[in-house]
Amino acid sequence: MSSKRVSANKSGSSKNSAMRKKPMAPVFRQKGVEKKRGATATLKHVPWNTVELESLNPLLQRQFVVGHDVMLARVLLKKGCIVPHHSHVNEQITYILEGALKFWIDGREITVHAGEVLTIPPNMPHKAEALVDTVDLDVFNPPRADWINKDDKYLRGK
Repeated sequence: MSSKRVSANKSGSSKNSAMRKKPMAPVFRQKGVEKKRGATATLKHVPWNTVELESLNPLLQRQFVVGHDVMLARVLLKKGCIVPHHSHVNEQITYILEGALKFWIDGREITVHAGEVLTIPPNMPHKAEALVDTVDLDVFNPPRADWINKDDKYLRGK
């Protein structure tokens, strides 16, 4: 009789338990921004009040500034706003300035409150809900092509 060794993850459950979970809904996937040959980073000084406040739906607004290899976004979410299940090639760092977001990510629910940070690796599907009116700063590397091109239908008109 042979014994099969099963390694445990940080939460103590086996890898096999992850395989038994229900399949997730289809995920929106986005490509990165193509780099322009020979393009270089430039110095910018940008007051937020000079950046377009884009209304994506009645509960979601955003502003963003794009650098050479990084994007900084200020996202305003009203209580109950849902950011649908999606993934992107971009690494994401989310810092909550005010309020709280509940994330469904990597088979877990994680609530991130004001003063807390969540790092999301590239291509990791996730969803979020604003538990109260929330302001967050999101950093993306590389910049989000779908946001720049306004091709982010999963966020619009809900």
